[in-house]
Amino acid sequence: MLESADPKPLRWQRDRYSPLARKVDVFASSAQLMFYLWWDSKIPGQSVRYRNRRAQWLVGTLLDLGPTFIKLGQALSTRADLLPLEYVQALGRLQDKVPAFNPQTAIAIIEAELGASVYTLYREFDPIPLAAASLGQVHKAQLHTGEEVVVKIQRPGLEKLFDLDFRVLRQLIRLCDRFFPWARQYNLHAIYDEFVDILYHEIDYIQEAINADRFRFNFRDHPRIRVPRIYPKYTTKHVLTMDYMPGIKINDRQSLEACGINVKEINQLGICCYLKQLLQDGFFQADPHPGNMAVSQDGCLIFYDFGMMAEVQPINKQQMVKTFFAVLRKDTDQVVDTLTDLGLIEPVADMAPVRRVTQFLLERFTEKPIELQAFGEMRSELYALYEQQPFRLPAKMTFILKALTTLDGVARSLDPQYNLILCAKPFVQNLALAQGQGVAVGELVKQAKNYMLTKVRQPSPARVLIQDLELRLEQREAQLRTQYLAHDRQLKTLHLTIRTLLYTSLTGFALLAGAILLLAAYPNWAIAAFVLAGLGAIGLIQTLSRLAINNRINRLTGQ
Repeated sequence: MLESADPKPLRWQRDRYSPLARKVDVFASSAQLMFYLWWDSKIPGQSVRYRNRRAQWLVGTLLDLGPTFIKLGQALSTRADLLPLEYVQALGRLQDKVPAFNPQTAIAIIEAELGASVYTLYREFDPIPLAAASLGQVHKAQLHTGEEVVVKIQRPGLEKLFDLDFRVLRQLIRLCDRFFPWARQYNLHAIYDEFVDILYHEIDYIQEAINADRFRFNFRDHPRIRVPRIYPKYTTKHVLTMDYMPGIKINDRQSLEACGINVKEINQLGICCYLKQLLQDGFFQADPHPGNMAVSQDGCLIFYDFGMMAEVQPINKQQMVKTFFAVLRKDTDQVVDTLTDLGLIEPVADMAPVRRVTQFLLERFTEKPIELQAFGEMRSELYALYEQQPFRLPAKMTFILKALTTLDGVARSLDPQYNLILCAKPFVQNLALAQGQGVAVGELVKQAKNYMLTKVRQPSPARVLIQDLELRLEQREAQLRTQYLAHDRQLKTLHLTIRTLLYTSLTGFALLAGAILLLAAYPNWAIAAFVLAGLGAIGLIQTLSRLAINNRINRLTGQ
């Protein structure tokens, strides 16, 4: 996506790029984005084509601004509560791939960090990188002891660029909080702090090595989950050396099936692996895109990148079993309570919007397999819920949503008919039936009993269909009524605006004509013109008054 025949470097890659110029570029791009968002809110009925064009502009701008904003865009790709749908969809396709920096620079960084010649450190070193991204690039090498490894090298000047960008972003947030009161409800400072913390950890390769060791330890009893071994002797803050573990790209369905690998089993393995990370370990990979995951020839799941990791409060096994069956029963209250306990939903005075969105997700995602087209429609419907009943998501939830939505996309590329609940069942069963977990077993039996009773008491499919249709008709009627009132107010505003322009033109023309006639010694005609100007002025005052009242009503109603 970023690779182009145009040799012109991206904005952030220029040799002569002062901090002042950087600040101006960021502020100018932010102001333009704010204007586009304001324009979209004021004219909601405009063409989708124009909104998509502005969304693509945002993607291109983030790419041009560089690593900080590429990562920021990826984080915002899950924030339907912050951005319009077209922007969210465009950011979801943002690729973190940039041209590699030259091999001489890579070798110079290795030698400066490790204090020796690259060929003293490695028996072989391939100057052509295996892959390149905004934060660094990866080279294949071989140690003198024979192990094949990959060497991850950070882009030069990256930390300095982050320091500058984060200062600018902090100033932008302060300005937003000061001059845009509506921005305070989104707790931008918390999102910023979480984002900065994770990104600084991502460019610290010593921290990444620690993360990899911790991740490997968490899956020590799971032979189908593989993590490359880190070589501390060849690792610093800007250089990371780990085992070379080649594999098939996780979303390459054709290659996986050609090797005789069951893609349904890979989906199940991936879902159970992430459930363990989120619920049991409380330590998960926040960026599970296809470049960070692969499948070995024998059907094992390989994880590569441990720079972007996040932590949540793990829940006990009894609570996990209870929550799992609550999802099966579509018990909205239980699921919301669990998410609140985990700190993933902020308790507010009115929890109705949160419960409605949760209920929507439970109804649509936990039953029959979902077609890709239907998934797109549901995304639009979910976004409509955000618009109708906005609520704030905690900063931590951003990274969980990013991980889950990315993983969902990978799973659907392997099997468009996959079912999340069916894939998750082995994790819950293994958890509840583990040796020494008598309490969890008891909870499992209890919840299973309640689940069966719930199923027995459920109304017939025909009755459910009728109820769903009735609810949809009511919601559609309310939505149409709201849209009609909004459009009516917009038309009234437009009508009053046109009348204001007409009265203004009439008054001005009559005054000008009266002055000309008076100078030309036509006093009677001049008086008539001035009378007409007076009538126009009276009409103008009345119209302006009505327009001011109408605008005030629009502001009070949120239109």
